[in-house]
Amino acid sequence: MNGRLNLVLTLALVLCALSLVNAQYQARHLFIELERAQAYSRQLDIDWAQLQLDQSTLGKNARIDANARHDLNMVPLSAARTQYLTVGEK
Repeated sequence: MNGRLNLVLTLALVLCALSLVNAQYQARHLFIELERAQAYSRQLDIDWAQLQLDQSTLGKNARIDANARHDLNMVPLSAARTQYLTVGEK
């Protein structure tokens, strides 16, 4: 009887030890995954800030005006170049 009890307790102890090892492995795995997700989140925050900076730089009126004049050869509208259309007249 005493030997059988020792065998059952030993088996229970081994199962508990294996369960503990498995739980620690899963905890480490989840922690590594959490660290990767946090690093990815930080990188996305940096990218978002850079995109906002680029948007504010590219959207300035002076830059748009300079690009229109230089790249598209656009000139400001003047009264001499303005045409008015009226309904019914030819």
